[in-house]
Amino acid sequence: MKTFCSILILLFLLNSCQTETKQNYPDFLLGKWQRTNDELGKTTFENWEDNYTGIGFTLKKNDTVFKETLSIISKNDTLHLKVEGVNEQPTLFKFTEQTDSSFVCENPQNEFPTKIEYWLENKQLKAKVSNDEFDVEFVFERME
Repeated sequence: MKTFCSILILLFLLNSCQTETKQNYPDFLLGKWQRTNDELGKTTFENWEDNYTGIGFTLKKNDTVFKETLSIISKNDTLHLKVEGVNEQPTLFKFTEQTDSSFVCENPQNEFPTKIEYWLENKQLKAKVSNDEFDVEFVFERME
């Protein structure tokens, strides 16, 4: 009985010493953004909520020609960018690099893009989607 109690106390102490991993969510994304380097006749927006869910959409005149739902989620103590509305199933991009004003996430199994980058530069939100052969850059201004 004494050994059992000692083991229980030891397990309790070991468990209480574990530190919780704090996820650093990218606060710089939050808000409403409008693309400034869009194709002629199109207007693209990204709107990010406080819960790290967002929507990206492109308008041509008054018609929505593209729409995706975005969210930053934690899976196995790692952040992922979840993209829905483009493929049949949601696509996850694992965060591979992150600073206070940028992140890179990747999914080598996805055809395009395999890599998504976001960064804040001179009050502009910039993004790049790419694979080994091709990339598309986005420049957004915050909407007030």
